[in-house]
Amino acid sequence: MDLATTMEEKKTEEDEMVSSPPNALKLSPVAVEPTSIALYGPLVHVSKHPVLAHKLSILRSSSTPPSSFRSVLREMTYHLGYEATSALTTRDIPITVPAANHIDHIDAIGQKVKEKVALVPILRSGLGMVDSMLELVDSATVHHIGMYRTKTLMPVQYYNRLPRVCDVDVAYVLDPLIATSNTIISVVGILKKWGVSEIHVVSVIASKKGLSELVKHHPDVHITIGHIDEKMNGEGNLLPGLGDAGDRMFGTPMINDDEELMHFSKRKRTMSADIGP
Repeated sequence: MDLATTMEEKKTEEDEMVSSPPNALKLSPVAVEPTSIALYGPLVHVSKHPVLAHKLSILRSSSTPPSSFRSVLREMTYHLGYEATSALTTRDIPITVPAANHIDHIDAIGQKVKEKVALVPILRSGLGMVDSMLELVDSATVHHIGMYRTKTLMPVQYYNRLPRVCDVDVAYVLDPLIATSNTIISVVGILKKWGVSEIHVVSVIASKKGLSELVKHHPDVHITIGHIDEKMNGEGNLLPGLGDAGDRMFGTPMINDDEELMHFSKRKRTMSADIGP
C-alpha cells in the first residue's frame, strides 16, 4: 500500500470521527404527526397554535355561558381568519403620511387588498364569526345563506341573499362546525354556481370524515380550521364537539321535532343544562 492511499484512508477516518464523535448521542426515532397537507391536500390548513387550543377548551366547556361563548368564538375566528386571509394579494396606492411637525405631509406608497371579498355565514351559528372577519377585511360584503339538517342529515336551504350577479373574487364561508360536511358541500356548490372563482372555508372544528368528504367533493376549495375531532355519532354530531353552536351562542334550547307544532310553554327543554346569565 502506497503512502498516498494510507494518508487518504486516515483522512477519511478523521472526517468520520469529526462528523460522528464516539460519545455522540444518536437521535431516537420520533413519531412525527402527519401534516395536514399529507392527509388532506395542500389547500387544507389545521392550526396548531397553543392559544387557539386553550380557547377551544373554553368554547367546548358546558359551563361556558352564551356571552363568553360568543366572545371566545369571535377571538378564535379572528385568529383563524388572519391565517385564512394570508393568501389575499394587494396593489399599490398613493398615500400621505403626516410629518413630525404635524403640518407637512410625506408622499408614500401604501397597499390595498386587491380582491373583492365576501363573507358567507351559514345561519345561525355562522353569524358569530362575521364581526371578527369584518375587522380583518372591513371592505367585505356579507351574504347570508340559511341551512338546516333533516333527520336524514341532508341539508335544506331556507334562506339565500346572494345577489343575482356575482361580483366577488373570494368568498369566505363561515361555520363553526363541519360535521358530516353535507351543509358546507351544498353551500360551496351554491357559491360555485353563483360564479365565485375562489372559495375559502373557515371553521373552528371539523370531523375527520367530514373534512375528507369536503375535500373529495371540492378539492379546489381552501380550508382553515382550528381542530379535527376524530369521532362522530350516528346523529351526525361531533364527539366531543361543542354542542349546538347556534343554541349555545344565542342561549336558546333545542326543540324536539315531535314538539315543533306545540306552543313553547308546552315544550320540553332538551338542552343539557340551563344557561345562566
